[in-house]
Amino acid sequence: MKKEKPLILVTNDDGILAPGIRALISVMKTIGEVIVVAPDKPQSATGHSITINSTLYLDKISKENDAITEYSCSGTPVDCVKLAVNEILKKKPDLCVSGVNHGSNSSINVIYSGTMSAAVEAGIEGIPAIGFSLLDYDWNADFEPIKSFIKKITLETISNGLPEGVVLNVNFPKLKEKEIKGIKVCRQAKALWVEKFDKRKTPFGKDYYWLSGEFINQDKGEDTDEWALENGYISVVPVQFDLTAHHSIQQLNTWKLNE
Repeated sequence: MKKEKPLILVTNDDGILAPGIRALISVMKTIGEVIVVAPDKPQSATGHSITINSTLYLDKISKENDAITEYSCSGTPVDCVKLAVNEILKKKPDLCVSGVNHGSNSSINVIYSGTMSAAVEAGIEGIPAIGFSLLDYDWNADFEPIKSFIKKITLETISNGLPEGVVLNVNFPKLKEKEIKGIKVCRQAKALWVEKFDKRKTPFGKDYYWLSGEFINQDKGEDTDEWALENGYISVVPVQFDLTAHHSIQQLNTWKLNE
């Protein structure tokens, strides 16, 4: 009996025309049946936002004879996953992959990432999910060196499954394939953005602000995603979307909250 191919949902936050998602689609086509639902425009740093105060549009952009079905969505990456699961697919996909993002989503960046929020939303729906990112912000970044690693990580995820409530955050260093030393399972580095706003004026004299900042890695550990990437490794961080600080519950129960 022929084994059924896994159904794979592909999305991203850079938009459906981004080279990163085209590279990801090309890999997923070698693994399973692919359906694409992605934003119609860049949605970077949208985090886990959803559209509730305006309409959503979904346009089928693939042709009848195309090997895969693609939809362009007017909303956020999370909107894309919600629409795919609730309106497009007749059954839940076996896997959701998001990316490949143009730029890093390591460390604290996972909080702001539309790429990872799409993966997290899939995880909330009970779908194994992976967010892929390449440390290259160039629109014309070269994704060829990482395709074999994407396939390996995807196949291992399908084969082994993921713990309940966990999705994977995968980041690739900007290196040639032969220069990549391997894959490391890591923890998220303790780091932050020291932000500043560049205040300017419009031609009409109205103030506006342009956000900028510097990324500061405060973590000296050699088991972090930042260390792995700086030392030529691919980082794989298991991310949970239960945000409860379980280790703090006992301490908070010592407070006199009911007296």
